[in-house]
Amino acid sequence: MANTETYISMDKELLEEELNSLLARYEDYKAQGLKLNMARGKPAPEQLDLSNALLDILPSDTTPLDSFGEDTRNYGNLTGIPEAKKLMGDIMGVPANEVLVSNNSSLNLMYDAVARSMLVGVNGFTPWSKLESVKFLCPAPGYDRHFAITQSFGINNIEIEMMSNGPDMSVVEHLVNTDPSVKGIWCVPKYANPLGITYSDEIVRRFAALKPAAGDFKIYWDNAYAVHDLEEPGDELLDLREACIETGKPNMYYMFSSTSKITFAGGGISALSASGENLAEIVKTMSFQTVGADKVNQLRQVAFLRDLDGVREHMRKHAALLAPKFRVVLDTLERELGNLGIATWTKPRGGYFISFDGLSGTAMRTVELAKRVGVVLTDAGATFPYGSEQMNKNIRIAPSYPSIEELVVASEIFCVCARIAAIESIMSRRSRRKDIVQMVKA
Repeated sequence: MANTETYISMDKELLEEELNSLLARYEDYKAQGLKLNMARGKPAPEQLDLSNALLDILPSDTTPLDSFGEDTRNYGNLTGIPEAKKLMGDIMGVPANEVLVSNNSSLNLMYDAVARSMLVGVNGFTPWSKLESVKFLCPAPGYDRHFAITQSFGINNIEIEMMSNGPDMSVVEHLVNTDPSVKGIWCVPKYANPLGITYSDEIVRRFAALKPAAGDFKIYWDNAYAVHDLEEPGDELLDLREACIETGKPNMYYMFSSTSKITFAGGGISALSASGENLAEIVKTMSFQTVGADKVNQLRQVAFLRDLDGVREHMRKHAALLAPKFRVVLDTLERELGNLGIATWTKPRGGYFISFDGLSGTAMRTVELAKRVGVVLTDAGATFPYGSEQMNKNIRIAPSYPSIEELVVASEIFCVCARIAAIESIMSRRSRRKDIVQMVKA
């Protein structure tokens, strides 16, 4: 684009000329019958291939025993095999004796944690299902599946604005410390979904210093991207566990992690970490649900990843595949939109997403336009509680799954759609202002 004038400053004729040029590009893309997807943060096939050795890593002629000599093919060991607890503890930065290892889905562990609070209560407090009001704080934009869990239980999701270093803690502190119906907060503290930011040390310390009005309040600390750096050195996240112990609140958090974006997305292992008291309570309830997770897979994951150094070595291979994809999207955004004054976007150093903010009122239109050309994006508003964003400007971009070649095309289409939506919005606002002026004069 030769013209470097911002869209806001362009006169009507220049905007119309620009729109016609963009619509011509749009129709060219439309004629290609494309099917491209940047909607969810799925690992690409090449990333999954990195872990194919998992499929036959255990010898078939020996009994798969854990480090305590227990047969992993059999029932038992509800909290997981020792070496898997050690590995997941190292990934989360917590002691192995405060870790429970389960099957592939950390989301399942989060759902169960909320369900326990609803059905039986935690730490001796009344089950939430018997209370008149239960609220959960939802930093937004955030992870849509988090918000869907609490929404599915009829819990009132409260939107909290995300700042450049984490949630708006002044609002969090006020609500948590004064309202006993506030029972929890969702957090993705490192390379947050979708903003890609890492909570600052100050934010983590303020979390640990909370004085909840509800005795059963919990911080749901989903450290999904603990080792998912795109650059080295990666971001450092202050240890919430240690911070909570220092403030005398060891029971105030649940931590979650998994190997779902480390090895196989549908065949990894997940982990929950909590204080000894919390963990004992969780295990007591879980004993009615299961007699143990897939321990053979736990043994397989440890045999493949080995230890934390092995995890980091493996994640460098992921970064080598992911970083060029992020560069394609970011370079296209800069080239196509950088001078126009109609959008901002994040430049994450890790994680799986880029967060894009267009002009207010344009996100849904951008997503709609892209879909018509064959580019599927996350629904506008999906990263906000109840799938609704008042400003209608945020879109989550997931570069991981498409190939580089597909991303080149999809990113260009996205930018064309964002520019069309922006021009339409600007022209519509000007028209409305003109109508209002004429009405006032009349």
